[in-house]
Amino acid sequence: MSDVSSNRVVITGLGAVSGIGLGTSEFLAGLRSGRSAAKPITAFDTEGFEHANGCEIVDFDPGKWIRNFDIEDLGRASQFSVAASRMALEDADLDEEYLAARRCLISIGTTDGESRDLDQLVETEVREGPERMDRRVAARVPAGRLSATVAREFKLTQVEAVTLPTACAAGNYAIGYGYDAIRTGEVEFALCGGADAMCRKTFTGFYRLGTIAPEVCRPFDVNRQGILTGEGAGVLLLESLESALARNARIYAEVLGYGLNCDAYHPVAPNQDSVAQCMQLALDGAGVKPEDVDFVSAHGTGTKANDVTEARAIRQVFGDDTPRTVSIKSMLGHSMGAASALSSIACALAITEGFIPPTINHVETDPECNVDCVPNEAIEADLRVVQNNGLAFGGNNSVVIFGKYEAVRS
Repeated sequence: MSDVSSNRVVITGLGAVSGIGLGTSEFLAGLRSGRSAAKPITAFDTEGFEHANGCEIVDFDPGKWIRNFDIEDLGRASQFSVAASRMALEDADLDEEYLAARRCLISIGTTDGESRDLDQLVETEVREGPERMDRRVAARVPAGRLSATVAREFKLTQVEAVTLPTACAAGNYAIGYGYDAIRTGEVEFALCGGADAMCRKTFTGFYRLGTIAPEVCRPFDVNRQGILTGEGAGVLLLESLESALARNARIYAEVLGYGLNCDAYHPVAPNQDSVAQCMQLALDGAGVKPEDVDFVSAHGTGTKANDVTEARAIRQVFGDDTPRTVSIKSMLGHSMGAASALSSIACALAITEGFIPPTINHVETDPECNVDCVPNEAIEADLRVVQNNGLAFGGNNSVVIFGKYEAVRS
């Protein structure tokens, strides 16, 4: 095992499947322009709901990205996971045969796994009886397939494939897991992120909680009304700095550290002190002072409870001089287990391209939030350190700190 102190961890490949763009260049263009993915949901029957907008992906062709599976053998979330992984490998200019000869980790976070298929099975059972259930669909349901199918797609044999079900913070959890594995030399490459597909179960749950916005998501706005459910996947390729330099890879950013905690305070309500503690754990782990952070990519769901609690926790850590605090969920909706992974990709692109993405749909900032959310239009910025927050039901919190790559780190 390598000396831990010698293994700096860098991001060399990005794969984004989202409602505002497929692939790195489209996703970047969507972030810069403040593109909105909000539209009426077509993924399931929305009859009976007073409003049913979401951030569905309508132009995804799985056959473009998946080469070693019959598409019908994969659920939609697994399709997203494999596609985003292939995008990340191609973006990193990493040969599949080269990867297959190395020790690898596949770490994918999720909220729902393949609940979209589970919805279908339940509907069939209710309507036609259990004997009519499609066994091929049933075989797609296990959440472990979100990571295992990536390993199979690329014919990896020296691999650990793990699916982390820590809900809406799971993408950051997966990145932290990959960071540790690369840092300690346990693996040479890690494909890390999150994936989820839009499903009726989750939409209905949030709707019953009264947290689905009628039209658009407005994080930190005084008139915000809730989330829009979304879908997609974000996968980042992590490797050691030594490896990246040896193969002359492009480096988007460096993973400086992360923090995790679980307060189990309430099934759905966030806890301010716990969120603040998680941010401080991440900063301490990264060796970063609060004043060094250039912007925060917030969890920023657009619900009354989350935005006030998260903003107060940010002030608790950073004081009154808080960094700019944005929410890309205003653009691509809440993609559940993919959310913090896609936000991590946004952070890496922001560092590389020198800009801060906007919080769109913004009219007036809630005085109780009191953050500069970069309303409606991206701004240019020289970024050195960026913080990405991921918060989840049950008090599962995860925060990752990213930094601009420097040959000699201060």
